[in-house]
Amino acid sequence: MLFSTGRILTHFFLKYSYISISCVLCIWYIGCASEQQKTDELNVFAAMSLSDALSEVGKQFTKTNKTTVYYNLAASTTLQRQIEKGASVDVFISASPIQVDTLESLDFVEVNSRNNLLKNRLVIVSHQEREIELDSVEQLSDPAISRIAIGQTEIVPAGTYAKEALTYFGVWDKLQSKFIYGLDVRSTLAYLTAGDVDLAIVYETDTILSDEVKIIYRFPDETHSSIIYPVVILKNSKRKQAAENYITFLKAQQATEIFKKHGFIHLIQE
Repeated sequence: MLFSTGRILTHFFLKYSYISISCVLCIWYIGCASEQQKTDELNVFAAMSLSDALSEVGKQFTKTNKTTVYYNLAASTTLQRQIEKGASVDVFISASPIQVDTLESLDFVEVNSRNNLLKNRLVIVSHQEREIELDSVEQLSDPAISRIAIGQTEIVPAGTYAKEALTYFGVWDKLQSKFIYGLDVRSTLAYLTAGDVDLAIVYETDTILSDEVKIIYRFPDETHSSIIYPVVILKNSKRKQAAENYITFLKAQQATEIFKKHGFIHLIQE
């Protein structure tokens, strides 16, 4: 009887030891799978003007690299402030060097990760159905033009560039009562397509989005700071290799063709 009980106890301990080991292995496997899942994702903060182009780029990158890209698209200064407050982000693409300069000064940017990726142009647009001609910027003071949409100058790079250009021509102060401010460059354009304003100052690439708008004036490059889109890796990123792969892809021929299709000037190519 004692011998039988011993065998039962031995069998009991062996059985549950196996179960314990199996549980540990299962937890370890789930942990590894979870970690693998993290390395297969990438969080990218990018200027709103890049939304359509980056949507295509992200799909192509996922096909070739098996990494899903999640975008947070907004005005560049809004994104900069989110990063400063601790947002989880791997890559940042700004529509102006100013936001990246600030993040670098605060030690948020991975050393030697910065690349000037794209260039854009600043234009004045009207609705296709409106017959507005503009031979000079000074004509914006004409009473027939009552409302002009621009991006908020404090947070939207397109608005900052617009202020620089209008100041260059000496009309910024004269036009204050005409301005309607957008939270980003796309909402600025939306004021025009909705018929809420007579004109809008946006990027040339934004005009590709709608058949309802037409360019009536292109600002000369010397009237404002160069519209450069820098891309960087954030120092706190836990997916730096994936981030490097993504930036390499942004500079490659496949991405170059997508950016050109959307009207951007590609500054680098590998």
